Parts: sequence; C-alpha cells; structure tokens
Amino acid sequence: MDLTHRHYTCHHLRTLSPPPITHQKRSLSSLNLKAPFPFNKLTLFTKNLSQTFVRGAISRKGGASVKEEETVVIEKRVIRIGRFDVSEGHPAPFGATSRDGGVNFSIFSGNSVAATLCLMTLDDLEEVWVYADSMMLVSGSGPTNKVTEEIPLDPESNKTGDIWHVFLKGDFTDMLYGYKFDGKYSPEEGQHYDSSKILLDPYAKAVISREEFGVAGPNDSRWPQMGGMIPTSEDKFDWEGDLPLKYPQRDLIIYEMHVRGFTRHESSKSKYPGTYQGLVEKLDHLKELGINCIELMPCHEFNELEQFSYNSVLGDYKVNFWGYSTINYFSPMVRYSSAGNRGCGRDANNEFKLLVKEAHKRGIEVIMDVVFNHTAEGNEKGPVLSFRGVDNSVYYMLAPKGEFYNYSGCGNTFNCNHPIVRQFIIDCLRYWVMEMHVDGFRFDLASIMTRGSSLWDAVNVYGKPIEGDLLTTGMPLSSPPLIDMISNDPILRGVKLIAEAWDAGGLYQVGAFPHWGIWSEWNGKFLAMVLTYVSDSYRIKLSLAYPPHPSTYRDTVRQFIKGTDGFSGAFAECLCGSPNLYQEGGRKPWNSINFVCAHDGFTLADLVTYNEKHNTANGEDNNDGENHNSSWNCGEEGEFASLSVKTLRKRQMRNFFLCLMVSQGVPMMFMGDEYGHTKGGNNNTYCHDNYINYFRWDKKEESTTDFFRFCSHMIKFRQECESLGLNNFPTAKRLQWHGHAPGKPDWSETSRYVAFTLIDSVKGEIYIGFNTSHLPVTVALPERPGYKWEPFVDTGKPTPYDFLSTEVEPRESAIKQYSHFLDANLYPMLSYSSIILLLKPDNFA
Repeated sequence: MDLTHRHYTCHHLRTLSPPPITHQKRSLSSLNLKAPFPFNKLTLFTKNLSQTFVRGAISRKGGASVKEEETVVIEKRVIRIGRFDVSEGHPAPFGATSRDGGVNFSIFSGNSVAATLCLMTLDDLEEVWVYADSMMLVSGSGPTNKVTEEIPLDPESNKTGDIWHVFLKGDFTDMLYGYKFDGKYSPEEGQHYDSSKILLDPYAKAVISREEFGVAGPNDSRWPQMGGMIPTSEDKFDWEGDLPLKYPQRDLIIYEMHVRGFTRHESSKSKYPGTYQGLVEKLDHLKELGINCIELMPCHEFNELEQFSYNSVLGDYKVNFWGYSTINYFSPMVRYSSAGNRGCGRDANNEFKLLVKEAHKRGIEVIMDVVFNHTAEGNEKGPVLSFRGVDNSVYYMLAPKGEFYNYSGCGNTFNCNHPIVRQFIIDCLRYWVMEMHVDGFRFDLASIMTRGSSLWDAVNVYGKPIEGDLLTTGMPLSSPPLIDMISNDPILRGVKLIAEAWDAGGLYQVGAFPHWGIWSEWNGKFLAMVLTYVSDSYRIKLSLAYPPHPSTYRDTVRQFIKGTDGFSGAFAECLCGSPNLYQEGGRKPWNSINFVCAHDGFTLADLVTYNEKHNTANGEDNNDGENHNSSWNCGEEGEFASLSVKTLRKRQMRNFFLCLMVSQGVPMMFMGDEYGHTKGGNNNTYCHDNYINYFRWDKKEESTTDFFRFCSHMIKFRQECESLGLNNFPTAKRLQWHGHAPGKPDWSETSRYVAFTLIDSVKGEIYIGFNTSHLPVTVALPERPGYKWEPFVDTGKPTPYDFLSTEVEPRESAIKQYSHFLDANLYPMLSYSSIILLLKPDNFA
C-alpha cells in the first residue's frame, strides 16, 4: 500500500501527545513528545481536514505570561488499494457523493461490527449467487459474488457514531458498489447479518442488475446480484429552465397510469414501447384529453420476477406488474428505461428526468406512487437485499422475539417512525423533488406511516415522556413524527401529498388522517383483510369484510348511479366534496381525491359489464381480489350482450364520468377508462404483463368520436367553470338542491333523483341532475324570469348530441328539439341518465 503525503497544520498543547505517523515531514523525535497515542487513535486528529492543533508552552518573563506556539504538520493517511486512493471520508451526506475529485461513501448501520465497501463492474454481476426459486437464496448452481475491489472499513477511522464512511479517488468508469456487513446473526433478536452477502445501499441513486423487463438474469436467476450507481462530477442533465408548475390542488385532473402498460401494446407504434421515453411520445394524448397531472404507479426499483411462475390458464408467466414491492427508493425502475443499464443507470435517471421535463412543458404535473409501507425483502423467508442486511431491527417493525409485524399484508412493515427511517424517507422525498423535479406523492397504505415504531419510546421520539402513554409497537399515533416532519418540511410541504389512508392491519383513517392542513386522501372504502400465506409463492389470499365507516366517494357514487336505494343523501355529500369527512377537521374539498375506478379493482367499462369478478386468468381459482365491487352489469353478464344492454352501459359510463367532473374535490381517473378499456372482469391484475393491462391505442382511436370525446369535453367544461373546483365547501348562497320539482329535494330511502343548481361566475347558473331510476322522468326546472334553460349535456342521447359543444352541427336544431319542454320549464330524462343545463338570456321574453 502507498501512503500519500497530505499536510494539515496542527497546533497542539504540549501536554497533548499526537499519534505517531510514519512518513511525516517532521519526525516524531524532532517533536520531543511524550507517551504517544496508539496508531488507531489517528482519527481524533484527521477526521476534520481543517482541524489544527497548538503545540506550545507557557513561560513567564518579567511576571508576564507568554504563550509559545509551534506549528506541527500531521498528515492525513491515504491508503492505495488496487486503483483507488482510500481515506477516512465523511459521515454526511448518506449514499455515494461525488466531491473533491473523488467519491464519498456513507451508510448507517448501527448494529454491525464490520463493514466492507465492494466495487463491481457490470461483468462482475454476471458471476452471482442464484436463487433456486422466486425467494429462497442458495448457492448450488452459481459462483460466489465477484467484486473488482473490496475496501475494508476501519471502525476507528471509517466510522463516526453508527455511520460507516470512506472516501475514494480513482477510476470509477463502469463501476458499481455495494456493502458487506458483519455482525450478529440472531433473528430472534432482530439481527440478520451475513458477511457473505453484497447489499444495496438504501441511498443508491440507481440500481443495476437485469436489463430487460421480465427476463431472468445469468443462470436463469430471478434475483441476480445488484449494484448501485457511483456518481461522477460529470453527471449532468439539461433541465432547460424547468420549474415546478405549482397548480392549486383544487385545479388538478389526475390520471393514474402505469409506465410500461401505457405504450407496451403494439398498437402504440412507439419507438420505445413500455418505457419512460415511450410515455413521452404519448404525452400529447393526455394533453388532448385535458389531463394536467399524472400519477405514476410505482417507478422505484422493484423486481418484477419476485412472483414469477407459470400460469397454465393463459400459458404465460405471472410477474409483479404493478410494482408495489420496492427494492430501492432512490432509484427509478431501470427496466422502464429504453437505456437499460447503459451508463450504469445514469441514462435511465436522465430518461425519467426527460419524462418530467416534457410533461411540465405540456402543463402536466407528475406525482409518484410511493410504497413506504413495506419492501421486497418480505418476511423471515424472504431475500436479504438491502435494509435487512444493513440493519434489520431499525428498518423493520419487529415483535419482541424478532418476528415481522405485517400491517402491509406483504410480509414486513417499514419502521417509518423510527428516527433513522423517518429521516431516510424525508431524504428520499426531497431527492425526488429537488433532483428529479416531481410535483408530489401518493403514499400507498399511508396509515402505516402513522403507527408507532418498534420499541416505541416517547422520550426517544418527543424528547420527554407523555403522561398516560401506553402505546406499543404499531399503535396509531395522533401526531406521527414522520407525518409531522413531512408536513413541516420547507421543501415537502409545498408539493402534493396524497394518502391512501388505510392499511392491511385494519387501520382506516379516511377523513381522519393526520393532515396538518395539507394532506389529501383517496376517498374510497377500505376492506379489512384476513391474511394467509401460500408457502410456495408468498402470495396473499384475502377474506374481505366492510368495517363501519362514513360514506366514501367511490362506493357511494357506485351505489347511487346503479340505482341502489338509500344513497341519495350520501351522494349529495359526495357532490359537495364530502364535508361529512373533511369539514369538521378544518379541511377543504380538495383534500378529497375523488375516484370511481383505480388500478385496483374494475375498470370503468367492467364496472358496468360485470356483477362478479372474473379472475380465473390469475391462476388462483378466482379466490383472489375483491368480492364487493358495487358493480352492475346492466342486465347481462359479460361483454357479449344485447344492443339495448350495451347502450345502457355506455350511458352509465357517461353518468359516472359526469359525476366525477361535477363533484367538488379533485377528480382522478384511471388509464384507459377514457376509451372503455376492459380487463375482462378481472379486478386484481397485478400479475399480468400482457394485453389485460396494456393501453389499447387502437381502441382509443375507435373511441375518438365517442366516449373519449365525451370525457375530453367534460374535463374542459370542469376547467372552464369557476364553481367546480371550489376552495371551500359550497353554501346555500351558491348551491340549491332540487328534486323532481324545483327546491324540493327528496332525501328518502327510495329517492333515485338528485339535482342541484350552482352559481358560476363564468357559466352563469348551471342545473345538474341525476336520474338513477329504471324509469324515465320529466323534471320541473327552477323558474328564472327573463332567462331560459338550454340543454348542454344529456347522457341519454347518442354521440355527438350527448355533449352539445360548439362543433356539433346542427347544434341549434338539437337544442330546439326540446324547446317545447323547456318553454314550459320542463325537461324529459331517460332512465339512468344525467343532464347539465345552462341558464341563458331569453331573447324572446
């Protein structure tokens, strides 16, 4: 090894002995020092590069004290290992950081006793340990992990507190990194250290392993060795002045989507199908639809092959298509990139940045669906990839004997309110906002982030005991430290924060999620889950039951639109932004994220086509997925139905979408619903990388003049109306309820008609009505002397007369068809139909 000469000015008191260092500019004998410190105390003098020590003595001359000083030069120890110069490094920031002409590596591991930095090349990754099945690590058919360089870290010079760190200079071309940690292997004490495993740094900014989505690695491995990207000073991206759009949340139209599924189908004709780049090619479709915010299903690095198994029903293989099983939270999913492993992940990062930049150019914000409730490491039978091997008892919520709490339903629970873990989450969210320019986050199973951490201790969390505090691990906290930190963070409090306010442990917080005035919630119904594991695949089967709760948007709207008795009052609450859930807590309508359909459950087309789930294609004998869908097939089950049934289904789809667009709160739709995408009645398509989940661009083209047209016009109408995105809940000054007669709403159990008028500063007065009866009805309209009601939207009419936009010809003739009714202040409605009328001056009054 070489010792490079570096000089630091050190002043030290004569009574303080510095450590002996070889190859100094001044010899130890020349310093005339006594009792030198042992060599391993060197870090006391070299950790801080600007530190100085004074060598001096006090003498008296003429009664005056005189301080004699001498500057002593002590060198920083730099070791040469292979092609790298190695020194002690810095404990902050975490991760790999390019600085000072080299790279600083820093990682927390509080319970390890030894650490080794492993440097690898892409070629090294092909010589790996392999897994015999989708989860269990064995070494039978593959060689041990190969590394180019191993840098053992000295616990004296390369560790500060519980943070290991090292600084390297050298040639990092095509290099990746990971760590080995040694310590106690005692699962019953929560420790899983194994020095043979190369682990991912939780702070790695890109993860490299397999390059192609759905294709196994070397030796047919589904869990090949992974490595983290090493940054360089040359890592640059031209943002072209990109700035956050900062739309008020009440103005958002959210489009939940899957990156790969959006362009993977051959009908997309994308040059880069199934990638971030492919999505960029199709952003203009979203602009045409009127979308101003996309919510990306998980794009953090995950392993789509973790549940890889042959599906005899379809003759293909099941994969984790949705991605709710994170391996690394800082890395974009590399296999969603057309660049693959090129640039060791840098090109994939830049491709994600390109997506965000191009979305912003089109006026579209980007929200990420993040999964801080569990990781891909599963329970005690799962793989050791990163967090478990770094410090299992810190990153996971553990029972006293080391068992994993399973509030996520996926085998483990992220220990979110532990001080280390919550800082990790804050750092991660900040990175995606500051470095990747995303505009917000939707937190999957967010209620887990409100639960007490392992070994809950109020003194540890709040700095003092709390009177009457009997909280134990996993108990819900009224003021969760993590939510508090996010809500008051100077960077994060300014982005969109959306909670899926429940978890698989039965905690349901819709309307009651700790919010600090800025959090929104998915306004849907939670289903309590009874969890059992299938030993060969670790898949979860669910028994479902509704817990008691207030009415929520998704399920109330589904029930009322399909004509279920007893929901008229709850439906009216939904139209107003669910004040029953949010008003009392001081929140606003925009705290409610309204949706009828999402990735989990029926599509909009399937909601009106199937009474029952049809999940046989999942290979689980139709036992998986939700049994309570609040759906209605309009009289016949399945796609092959009579013309009258198909006509009614189209009408119901329009009814649902119209309701979504005229409700206070923030509307969210799911990818493909704008043309009527069907999954064949499958409400749990997590495992299908095929046509079931792919956006069908050919079907979209067929719908351009039909349902897609209706959707785009309804979105535009909402955006034009000042009254359909209110900052506060509507009052009687603006909104008036009606029934079949004006001013006489019917809130009885059997009522199936709800209507209201809304004062709008742009459109004037608007009349909106919903008839969910199986019978047609003629309704009386409010009288407005000097004005008349003009038809604008009627879902009972065929396209293009369902929406009388300016391009409809002959528009005036279509309006006059109902003049004899409107002259009498009446309007006829078909069964299961909804209308929007606009108040116009009566030029003949």
